[in-house]
Order: sequence, then structure tokens, then C-alpha cells
Amino acid sequence: MVEGVYDVLPGTYAGLRVEDFGNSVMIPAFSDLHVHAPQYPQRGLGMDLLLEDWLNAYTFPLEARYADFEFAREVYEAFIQDLLANGTFHACIFGTIHRESTLYLVRRMEELGMRAFVGKVNMDMQSPPYLCETVDGSLRETEAFLEACSGNRFAKPILTPRFAPTCSRELLGGLGRLGAKYSVGVQTHLVESLWEAGEAKRLNPDCSCDTEIYEKSGLLGNGPLVAAHFIFPSEDDICILKKYGGYAVQCPDATVNIIAGIMQTAALSDRGVHLSLGSDIAGGHLPGVYTQAARSVQLSKLKWFYEPDGNRPISFANAFYMATKEGGALFGNTGSLEAGSAFDALVIRDASDSFRQLSPEETVERFCYSGGPGDIRARFLGGKRL
Repeated sequence: MVEGVYDVLPGTYAGLRVEDFGNSVMIPAFSDLHVHAPQYPQRGLGMDLLLEDWLNAYTFPLEARYADFEFAREVYEAFIQDLLANGTFHACIFGTIHRESTLYLVRRMEELGMRAFVGKVNMDMQSPPYLCETVDGSLRETEAFLEACSGNRFAKPILTPRFAPTCSRELLGGLGRLGAKYSVGVQTHLVESLWEAGEAKRLNPDCSCDTEIYEKSGLLGNGPLVAAHFIFPSEDDICILKKYGGYAVQCPDATVNIIAGIMQTAALSDRGVHLSLGSDIAGGHLPGVYTQAARSVQLSKLKWFYEPDGNRPISFANAFYMATKEGGALFGNTGSLEAGSAFDALVIRDASDSFRQLSPEETVERFCYSGGPGDIRARFLGGKRL
């Protein structure tokens, strides 16, 4: 835990070993609030396809392979190591419908002390037959998953209906009862596309918006609410998300790759909505959340340029805050180097040129725009150097 930041160590710490990193910059570790661990093998592939074709050609056949536990183990080990290499120590993760494979991911992150919310995915309709569950089977497997994770300190379970058009109200209602029973929150794709928002309302005509489907199913208010993408919210969507203190997760690279739309980041921030960033592997093609901070700034300028009413560019400081403190707050006392925070931190190499000395702020900005794992000199997770 961070006790303080000192120019000179207090006397109580005299004699402790101090490592001098020179002009490098220490920052909080990053939080990824939307990532699909099973899609890791397909990152950067099929990016010339639109979403429906991409899902059918790559994602769904790949996710079916996680019925094979050994395949899942190999992929998830590589996925975790890539998160650590890129300074992502906290994450909200979609697994697959397969309980045992998803539990392996939870168990490994718990062992490493990585803070996470991990979900066994649920879907019982409008999906490939080999990924569709029965309502009873999905609820039974989900409850077994929740019970297996109940004692975890770091990697915790979260309910994960893929999105409203792939889940019947019967299934969502059952998940809502499990959420209340186990005090577990929910993550899902929410108003990601115009099709999703329209289809969700078509299938649920008693609801005014996508988010109300989850509210009426009893899924909100039991724990964290994480809304991936949140690109086309109605006024009702925004009000319900705020009511439950939910997080809207911007996934900039995925937005560009699947041509969904651009989140109204500044407008949502001005409304007091909690905002964070996600890599959305493999809709996004890079695992580093720092790259998404840079993309978030870029897309805010595009949004403002083409839709100036109510939008504005955000600063790099805004985007960095989303990637660290605001996203990290979901996991408790992390995402910051303030006193009392968990010491989850990165040391970023000084990015100065021989002809221009950069300030610490400029070094961090340059890292987010053009850096990589090799620019991280040291990683500290829970106070221990990795």
C-alpha cells in the first residue's frame, strides 16, 4: 500500500534500499474494463470484416474451442502474461459459456493478485447452436461458477449476459435472481450498435431502452455495472446507468475496426457518468490500455468535428484518468499513487530526445501514443516487483 510520496524518506524508513530510476516516471498501473480473453488468439485478424461476418468467421468458432480445457489453459496463460507486460493489472473480462475454462482464468489471476471481474458468458438465443445454452443449464453452470469464486480476494465473478438480443427474458430474470443471491454485479455489451439497441427493444417491447431490460430483470443494483461500448444511449439509458453508478466503457480501436460509432465521451463525462477504457480484444487489436487513452483523445476530436452539438475534444489528462484512477476505482483502492492506494505501479522510461528534454507529463503522453512494453522499466503489483 502507498503510504506517501516523499522528497526525503522519513526517519522511520532510514536504511531501506532505494532504487533510483533516474528521469523515468512512475504511474499507476492500467485498468481494462472490457476485454474478451478467449478472443486473444484472433487479435489483429479479420479486421477488414464488419462485425457480423467477423463474429461468424472468427469469434464464434474460436469460442467453441474453449470446451477443450487444455486449449483454454494455454491461451489464458499467454493472455495474462500479455496483460502484465503491457501494465494492465486490473480487468473486467468476458470468458465463454464454458465454466471450467473460465474458472481456470479466474484461479490464475487470483493466484497472481491481479484484481479482476471475470464472467462466464450466458446466451440462449440468436447465437450459433454450438454456443447456445438452455436456460436451466446456463443458470446451473453460472451458479456453480459463482460458488467456486466465492472466497476470492482479487479475481471475482461477475454476471455476463453477452447482450440483450442473445438472452431470453427468462434467462435474464434467472441471472438477476443469482445476482441478488450472491451480491454479484453485471457486465454486458450495451447499446453498442444501432442494430443492438433496436433489436433489444423489439424483443422486449415493455422496455423503453436497452438498459431497462437489465433493470427489469433484477440485474442492476447487486454489484458493479459495467456497460461495454455505450455508443448509442438514449436519455433513459443514461439515467438508468447513472442511477446505479455504472461504468460506460469506451473501446476506441474496436469502434474503428467494427464501424459501430464513436462514444460521446465528453458529453457523458459532463453528465457525471463514470467513464473508463477497454481494449476489447479482439475487436480491438492491441492489448495495451495506454494505446486506448491516445485513441480516445483522437476520437473525441472526430466526434466534435462532425457532431459539434454537445460534444468537445477531451484532453490527454482526461483519457489517462479514465485508464487509471477512474477505471481502477471499480476494483477498490487502486488506480492511483495517493496514500492508501494499493501499490500497483509502472515505471516508464524517460522518452526524451537528445535535442529535447520532456517533462514527466510529456513522457507519459508519448508513451501512450508511441510506446510499448519495452518502455516499461519496472512493474509493481501489490507492492511486489514483477
